[in-house]
Amino acid sequence: MKYLLLIQHGTAPTPGSPEWEGLSEDERTAISAAYQEVSQTPGVTPGAWMQPPETATTVRVQDGRTLTTDGPFVETKEALGGYLLFEADDLDAAIELASRIPAARLGGAIEVRPLVER
Repeated sequence: MKYLLLIQHGTAPTPGSPEWEGLSEDERTAISAAYQEVSQTPGVTPGAWMQPPETATTVRVQDGRTLTTDGPFVETKEALGGYLLFEADDLDAAIELASRIPAARLGGAIEVRPLVER
């Protein structure tokens, strides 16, 4: 089964943020190493980090007109920060991997969603 792991950073410190700069060098190194370890897990296809939510453009079509709005319509703490794909035997394996993603323990959350395979 393939799973999409959606990384919601919440209040987790991200590189370049004041929260990140407030961490010790050892803490920053450990977090970076943990993300690298997750990315190298067998079955993982690394995704990509995303720019901050305020850089987004939301697109809707109403009455045949394309409407755009700067930014997302979600709380910043709920905004998607990145993703990865994981091919695993079962949901338990995907949950275990999600628990190793630093954002999950640093103020964010990981949504594990099975993909429809055709």
